Amino acid sequence: MNHAKRTGEFAKIVFTEKGKTREELKPRTVIPNDSKLFAQSDTETSINYFVTSDARSLAIYNILKNETKLNFHIIDINHSHSEVFGLLDLK
Repeated sequence: MNHAKRTGEFAKIVFTEKGKTREELKPRTVIPNDSKLFAQSDTETSINYFVTSDARSLAIYNILKNETKLNFHIIDINHSHSEVFGLLDLK
C-alpha cells in the first residue's frame, strides 16, 4: 500500500513536470514504471541506492529530487564506484 501511494505522488510530480520540459521527457513512455521502482526504493528502509545506466531514468530521479525528499540515492553505473563513494586512505 505504501508503494502505491508513493507511486501516485511520484507520477503526479513527473507528469506535471513533463508538461514543462517535453524535450527531456517526451520519448519516455514508461514514467509509471520508473515511478513504481523509485517508490519501492523510497519506502523500503533496507534500500539505500538505486543503480541504473538509463539517462532518462536519471532525469526523472532529478525531477523528483527537486520536488520532494527522497529516502534513497541513485547511482549512475557509468561512473566508477570510487567516484560515487570516494576512496579510503588505508596508509
